[in-house]
Amino acid sequence: MSKSLWCTKPVAVALLAATLSLGATLCSAADDSPTNAQPVAASGLYVKVLLSSPAKLSKLKPGDAVEGTLSRDVSSSDRKLFPAGSHIRLTVDHLEKRRRAPNDHWPGVVKLFTPRHENYPAFKTATVSLAEGDRSLEVSLISVSRMREVHARGKKDKSKPHTPDEPGAVELSKSNAKKPPTPTMVLEAFGLEDSPASAETKDEADSSEANSSKPDTLPAGTQCKILLLGDVSASRSRPGDVVRARLLEPVLLNSKVVVPAGSLFEGRVVKKTPPRWLSRSGSLYLTFTQLTLPEGNRFPITASLAGAELDQSSHTRMDSEGQLRGERPGVAWMAINLGVTAGISKEVDDGIQLVIEALVSTATDASTAGTARIVSSCVSGIYLATRKGRDVVLPRFTEMDISLDRPVSLHAPAQLAASTIPAASEK
Repeated sequence: MSKSLWCTKPVAVALLAATLSLGATLCSAADDSPTNAQPVAASGLYVKVLLSSPAKLSKLKPGDAVEGTLSRDVSSSDRKLFPAGSHIRLTVDHLEKRRRAPNDHWPGVVKLFTPRHENYPAFKTATVSLAEGDRSLEVSLISVSRMREVHARGKKDKSKPHTPDEPGAVELSKSNAKKPPTPTMVLEAFGLEDSPASAETKDEADSSEANSSKPDTLPAGTQCKILLLGDVSASRSRPGDVVRARLLEPVLLNSKVVVPAGSLFEGRVVKKTPPRWLSRSGSLYLTFTQLTLPEGNRFPITASLAGAELDQSSHTRMDSEGQLRGERPGVAWMAINLGVTAGISKEVDDGIQLVIEALVSTATDASTAGTARIVSSCVSGIYLATRKGRDVVLPRFTEMDISLDRPVSLHAPAQLAASTIPAASEK
């Protein structure tokens, strides 16, 4: 027995050495691989549909059809897959319950009595009508709502007429001056990478490749339309949190695509102020410091918010620096809090009188009224003072516009670009 163990011991030692050697080889290979040129992971595409007629989500049933038109182009990389205005038809597959998205519409006491989930129709496929025929695609519903745009006044053309609002307050775009009669449906589409590109798009791609040898430098002020990939809010986010977004439309320079759709932008929460007592609203400031192209090349940038598309009932505005701020609570907000305060005061008043009369046999309603009134006033005053203001909420898949604060060279060495990202984010 001891001899067999002695014979197998060298074999075990050899196997262990081979395993460690193989692990070291794999680790060194992983370390030698470039970390600054990793391809961007593929993801679904953003599809925005303007419904042809009003549709109440809770009334839809499996098999019902919903029709509309694309309100914006659907692009993948440097190709336009579906043009704006194309007819789209969706069929309800089934109904499902989803958690309500956070909002800044009402005070917290109303949210306590609001259902946390709501019924949503689930779509699996959609049919887009094109000139060359119909095309089916897999889709997933994100939201259905009426939208409005907010812009940083300093980012817009100063020659446009000025509105007599508060300086730096929200400014509605001309397209939203006449609100659409029907809500907008936002979908995420999958499996569109192999869609045939039009001849015009192919010609543009060929010309882009022919001119790729020329240096590309995006000037300051270049606008990029992006899609937020995660929830951000003044109450939950913290300074330094990473914010990621995807480019919706290709960025052109001299009629050439220099930043294709699907490129990733990464930024940070620079500062935030959560909603505070005395109904003081919160604020949120974001900045973007890195651009990653689909092939994996990364470049440092400095960009700030220039606009955002929010729910029509949202009470968020944007100042001239691109900082999002919650509006002051309105009449309805204060009326709700005052009503709840009055109810609390009445209940505390009655409760204090009952407790005192139960403990003191000689106590009467007249003798305990003053003490109960003082306690109820203190409790109601504390409740009213601790009410927080409006939050600033940017749900996932919020459409935003950013503006480059400095020129960006897209032919800088990848390693240099990656190494300068921390310094850019610190600024």
